[in-house]
Amino acid sequence: PNTERPITITHGTNRLVTFEELVPGVRKALAAGPPPPGRTPPLWDGQAGPRIADVIRRWKGTE
Repeated sequence: PNTERPITITHGTNRLVTFEELVPGVRKALAAGPPPPGRTPPLWDGQAGPRIADVIRRWKGTE
């Protein structure tokens, strides 16, 4: 399952709108000015690759 989009919605960095809401939603967002800062989700530190490699090495017994 895709976890990236749902977590960005719950953390306030994205909004999900219908096609009909798109243009009014963009206008509203632009009129509101800069958005408040979003929260960075846990483990979104740019280190997913090394963590995945560690799991694979442990799984294969090479660590």
